[in-house]
Amino acid sequence: MPTVDLAAGRIHYRERGEGLPVVLLHGLLMNHTVWDAIIDDLPTGFHYVLPDLPLGAHPEPMNPGTDLSLRGLNHLVADFLTALDLHDVTLVHSDWGGALFLTAYGLDQRVARLIIFPSEAFDNFPPGLPGKTATLASALPGGITLALRQMRIGWLRRSPLMFGWMAKTPLPDTLVHAWTEPGLRDPRIRADLLAYTRSGFDKRGLVTNTEALQHFPGEALILWSSAGKVMPRDHGRRLAALIPRARLVEIDNAYVLSMLDQPTAVITAITEFLTTTTANR
Repeated sequence: MPTVDLAAGRIHYRERGEGLPVVLLHGLLMNHTVWDAIIDDLPTGFHYVLPDLPLGAHPEPMNPGTDLSLRGLNHLVADFLTALDLHDVTLVHSDWGGALFLTAYGLDQRVARLIIFPSEAFDNFPPGLPGKTATLASALPGGITLALRQMRIGWLRRSPLMFGWMAKTPLPDTLVHAWTEPGLRDPRIRADLLAYTRSGFDKRGLVTNTEALQHFPGEALILWSSAGKVMPRDHGRRLAALIPRARLVEIDNAYVLSMLDQPTAVITAITEFLTTTTANR
């Protein structure tokens, strides 16, 4: 697995294909494998890059003292694009909405298009019952370790407090074991996660930074799910109305992780967007 060294630390990533870059991000306590169900069927002619962000399932801890707040993570994403010399990027967001703030922070110069799956947006940080569970686990001594162990128990994982409202399709043990292994193995991975979850979320600032997307000049696909309670359906419609060159596609019978619930519909929507829009601002 290739790596790149940033000021924040070493980032591991997967890549495949050649052409215009498509960078696929992931959510809290996940890694690049969340895209495994669709990555092989996305259109050819693109360079797909899938980083493991320091959100609790990354294989290697960040450097001591690294800023892992929302602002710090936005700088990390921007530094990652710069380190790989990626231009005219299509940036794909899923679950974690932090990188939607690249525009607000003036860090989106390399981003030409957006694909936004159900993600945190506006004041929905951290989102729904799973977000409340993560917040509680972060506040309790040993809470993150306990939560990681509970994620490995199928019936607990399917609770709305964990992944029950994240995916309608039960998540396989192999996938979740890969997500939880780094945090259970290395306390420094857990410390990175806590550095983010304990960094504070100002509701007014979150809304303002989301609304800065009205200034994003490129094309955007809002690929939202019509079902589910974690990421409100209305937020997808608000984002589509906010971004000047956005189109909205709603995926039926899916929750947040629609790439797992409805992979064929997701592949169709992404393929149409990538092949019929231009990667310029």
